[in-house]
Amino acid sequence: MGIIKTKDLIFEYIRRDEEGNVEGITRAVDNVSLKIEQGDFVAVLGHNGSGKSTLAKHLNAILYPTEGTVWVDGKDTSDDDKLWEIRQTAGMVFQNPDNQIIGQVVEEDVGFGPENLGVPTKEIWERVEESLKAVGMYEFRKHSPNKLSGGQKQRVSIAGVIAMHPKCIVLDEPTAMLDPKGRKEVIRAVRALNDVERITVILITHYMEEIIYADKVFVMDNGTVAMEGTPREIFSQVEKLKELRLDVPQVTLLAHELKQGGLDLPDGILTKEELVDALMKLKK
Repeated sequence: MGIIKTKDLIFEYIRRDEEGNVEGITRAVDNVSLKIEQGDFVAVLGHNGSGKSTLAKHLNAILYPTEGTVWVDGKDTSDDDKLWEIRQTAGMVFQNPDNQIIGQVVEEDVGFGPENLGVPTKEIWERVEESLKAVGMYEFRKHSPNKLSGGQKQRVSIAGVIAMHPKCIVLDEPTAMLDPKGRKEVIRAVRALNDVERITVILITHYMEEIIYADKVFVMDNGTVAMEGTPREIFSQVEKLKELRLDVPQVTLLAHELKQGGLDLPDGILTKEELVDALMKLKK
């Protein structure tokens, strides 16, 4: 059935004016059906207001469908009796790490979740160690989170989720508040979790460079899935991405423009190395 599945998912919210009077209803997610397999690295892409973050909040039952169904590991998210299991299966990492870090010391913060699950003390410390190592933050275990950079804080937030041993992690724009160095650190940590630990990763983002490593990409627009495919399939459609008000990685755009200028290059070039290889082949 897949680790995550949505069928005909619709989510509507009521808009109100400053006085609290109803202005109308907005459909933030409109008839979305998708399936994500265990071990996948999936990116959900879209500009602000496309519905991607609203969709993310359905994947660990922060929001419930207005219509349609969401299943997490075969459990219906609208079943209140299963809420605890669903949130253990699909951990959530938010945009602002300061909202997720509560401990005064890094290792205490990471141990907070397993402690609440009633995990025995010895195992809590094992989990803290393995999850901090997985995100490259073990040497900071005795530090105060307040002294860390944004990228380091976000990696501690991710470690706190991993310590709960979820099958799936949903990251809702985890790099939006970070500088380029912090963004790279976080994405590298996320990729390692997927590659090494085989944790299913669902990355919500509007940064094109972050999705080139994904197995599958869903592009959202006006609450619907406007495009889906591999990163290469998505980036082969530069004009369509522009219509959806989305950027394209600079190297992909350069290759696209060279191709339009008459060079015989393949579609959907994703990295500098690929572009260099393609140009070297032409030279030969």
